[in-house]
Amino acid sequence: MSGVEIICTLLRRHAPLVAIVPAANIKGGSLIDGQLGILVRSVSLIDFQTLAAESLTHSTERVSATIRASNYREQRLAIRLIRAACKGVTNAAIGEATGIAVLTAGTGPDANGPGDTFEQAQDFKVSFNSAS
Repeated sequence: MSGVEIICTLLRRHAPLVAIVPAANIKGGSLIDGQLGILVRSVSLIDFQTLAAESLTHSTERVSATIRASNYREQRLAIRLIRAACKGVTNAAIGEATGIAVLTAGTGPDANGPGDTFEQAQDFKVSFNSAS
């Protein structure tokens, strides 16, 4: 499990966001040039010592979720919904990851994307425990 997978899962579970961005277009890796959606990427990862008693590794990952929208209004709405989908997550479990906590870690600048799209990134700090 990774912070990218955790954020993708949280975004896909958020009905108001999926109403404007199809779940299939919320993904890690890459979007096709000009494709509208949300691209989730790892910025950095820190693994801490294994928790010996439980055979778990505690990790903290900085994850960026970038919206690519058709206009500025949709971009701004999507950023608000991205933040809402992940805000306040504490002590959650997703798949094999436990003790998940998500904090917002900054919103990036407005940017022009490929194919006359509108982009902006929201960063998160994701901490979680996973099997060693």
